[in-house]
Amino acid sequence: MDNLFTEARFGKINASNRFVMAPMSRNRATAEGLATPLMATYYAQRATAGLIISEGIQPNQVGQGFMNSPGLHNLQHVKSWQPITEAVHKRGGKIVAQLMHSGRIGHPELYPSAHQSIAPSAIKATGDAFTPTGPKSYPTPKEMTLDEITATIEDFAKSAELAIQAGFDGVEIHAGNGFLLHQFMASNTNNRADLFGGSVKNRLRFTLKVVAAVTQAIGAKRVGIRISPDNTYNDIIEQDSEVLYQTLISQLPTDLAYLHIMEAANREHTQQIRNQWLGKLILNPHKSWQDGPVTPAIASDVLNENLCDGVALGALFLANPDLVERTKLNASFNNVDPDSFYGGDETGYTDYPTMVDKSASLSEKQSESILERVELS
Repeated sequence: MDNLFTEARFGKINASNRFVMAPMSRNRATAEGLATPLMATYYAQRATAGLIISEGIQPNQVGQGFMNSPGLHNLQHVKSWQPITEAVHKRGGKIVAQLMHSGRIGHPELYPSAHQSIAPSAIKATGDAFTPTGPKSYPTPKEMTLDEITATIEDFAKSAELAIQAGFDGVEIHAGNGFLLHQFMASNTNNRADLFGGSVKNRLRFTLKVVAAVTQAIGAKRVGIRISPDNTYNDIIEQDSEVLYQTLISQLPTDLAYLHIMEAANREHTQQIRNQWLGKLILNPHKSWQDGPVTPAIASDVLNENLCDGVALGALFLANPDLVERTKLNASFNNVDPDSFYGGDETGYTDYPTMVDKSASLSEKQSESILERVELS
């Protein structure tokens, strides 16, 4: 697995290895969307990754889809993120901010001003949002006006600028997993009859305008984009997936820092995109849904197959702050605790032990055992 430990370059970002910490919602921000000192500890613990992609960060208030998810749309947010980026950089790491607007995957109770959630069309998602007063069905969103579309594009660009002010090395635009950009792209969530709906070209227009605005704001070499072809997450159906992504890839700036694919058990489609895309590619590989969490062995294999330039690992990074070192030494991994994924305190967040922690604990137990034997003698 030596290929995992070679350096990589993603635009202006120099990564010390091919390990990428995948974006994972952990819901430990304040109710106002401020990042916290606990979050700084969490990210700093994992700074040996070649690149960290942050959890989804909303670029405006109505973009929030989950309780206690962080934002980046005012100076208070910037100040709250600065200790996190500083902590990661102090340990030699790199970190980008994932900008994610949830669109219809939200609820008015999550927004301070109780706005209605917005989407390309007034089409309700199945499922529930978790709100301060308990689970609530996703409401029917408001169809975005052209002015709201323009304002949201501008919000992405402003949020990207704030991310750089906060010390991030770049941003990742989330255009997958059934969130707002994906909702514009998919035919089952977009039945608009204007320039932002109908044909593949029109359904991609919003995403491409967001990319253009963000790259103009901070430079293409600091911008990545995440897509999830064929993924049905959040009630998405792509009826023309192959054409959709062929067209998208042909229109993206080739000097973007990277393209990030969340694979959905369609390796053939992943290979098609790899062949077409001329830039750097990060892959969260799932050749089959039965594969389970991405492991270093899987990561090494897809690098050997030249499917990507970096590999995004989620669950193992969550449970193993020192994943890079464990892999290098062929050490065992901590088990993941799913019950502590979302929300809460340090439990299941910053208390996963490193190999050093375990060694210290073992030495302490050995010392106690020696003392007990001395006392007994």
